[in-house]
Amino acid sequence: MHAVKTHGKWLLVSGTAAALALLPSTAFADRGHGRPSQGSYQTSGNQSNGSLESRISFSGSTRGSGGASPGLAPVGDWSPPACWYEPIPAEEFAKLMEADYNKVVDDPSQPDYAKVATGQLRDQYKNGEYKNYNLAKKDEGNWWVSEQDSSRLDESGAWDCNKLPFWVKNGETPKVENAVSPQVLAELAYSRIRLPTTHVSLAPKDTTKVNLATWAWLDKAAFKPVSVTASLNVPGLNIQATTTAKPIALKLEPGTSDAVTYPASGECTVNADGSIGEAYAPGKADQDPPCGIKYLRSSGDGTFPLKATITWQISWTGTGGAGGNLPDGAFGTTQDVTVQEVQSVNR
Repeated sequence: MHAVKTHGKWLLVSGTAAALALLPSTAFADRGHGRPSQGSYQTSGNQSNGSLESRISFSGSTRGSGGASPGLAPVGDWSPPACWYEPIPAEEFAKLMEADYNKVVDDPSQPDYAKVATGQLRDQYKNGEYKNYNLAKKDEGNWWVSEQDSSRLDESGAWDCNKLPFWVKNGETPKVENAVSPQVLAELAYSRIRLPTTHVSLAPKDTTKVNLATWAWLDKAAFKPVSVTASLNVPGLNIQATTTAKPIALKLEPGTSDAVTYPASGECTVNADGSIGEAYAPGKADQDPPCGIKYLRSSGDGTFPLKATITWQISWTGTGGAGGNLPDGAFGTTQDVTVQEVQSVNR
């Protein structure tokens, strides 16, 4: 028999798929994920109403100039884990399993096969191989259970962590993919980083002229590195990791093929002082901007959607001196630019 979870419940499946049961259980991941933050946020695990919330907590600056964006989009095929395994103490696991069992067997709407399957699962941990949920060994290890990112349940990867709860002694490393470690914490923190919205300063502002170089820049004060720390603290395992996003480039896409960018690639690198591009100043009208656009035709009665995408370099540090890099992330927004014909007077 093995199990998967769907929308906060265990789905038990026998080897012959003859018995199926929905068992309320331990699914929880980042209750606050995806909501706007005002400075920082933190989620932490606790037991409530017969279910166990994730014990991983997240904290850090999630606020930027102009508000906070959705999360980073990794560059490439990699993505942070949509599910993982984490430990809970034996006493909490026992309470959870007993609450789940009672909830199912006392519910007259549950079919008999659900009650049988639930009882078989309970018996496996209470009267079978482990003997009373390993409470006699509660100081020697923890139960490890699967968790899911509640905002990503529609992704196939959310169902990869389908092992039933298993026992791991303190100091041992679980031999399953996505078992919580400093690196897994760093990867989970990656998906919770919130970035400042990308609104590029332009000169001329919002409305420019055909064949006039438009300067573009980003204030260094608005695009400092941001970070999120993920922590897990249970008996026998106290680890954390901090994931930091540092802006390294700005890419401009004019919104029309009738334009040129500065530089030609449209990719403006970060300056030594942390700014991107250069603010326009009087006397520079005849110069090409280090970062900018020149539109070659009018936008007519409409506008061109200028897209500005920041690339963020991602690094992390964690417990025990662990650390490294994760795939770059990117986030972009669009802003409307009006381009007018230059008016001339014939004499």
